[in-house]
Amino acid sequence: MDLSLALFNKWVLTQASWDAVRAGIVLRSPKLTAAEIAAVAVERSSPLLVTLGGSSTPTVAVTPTTGGGAFGTPLSVTVTFAYKGLLLGSLISPSTGTLTLSGSTSMNNE
Repeated sequence: MDLSLALFNKWVLTQASWDAVRAGIVLRSPKLTAAEIAAVAVERSSPLLVTLGGSSTPTVAVTPTTGGGAFGTPLSVTVTFAYKGLLLGSLISPSTGTLTLSGSTSMNNE
């Protein structure tokens, strides 16, 4: 069960990073800022993440830090989450008892 929850959380993080990148690269004026892109990732992932202790709020890194950019330039979003399960985190990281999961997506601006 622990491994299944970790894999589900990994999928949630990857999907949230995809949603955030897509929101940031869409052809619009003005483009979303890095904070707005990060907010999309947190909004999409926080309600779905499963943890058996600890926070369910992920951290988000947006590159470039200015947010959406000019046509053809890349935008990357990485969403990271500390998963605390029943046994899996303790086996992999005995000192903290957590397993760090992340999902990352890159796309070029429209």
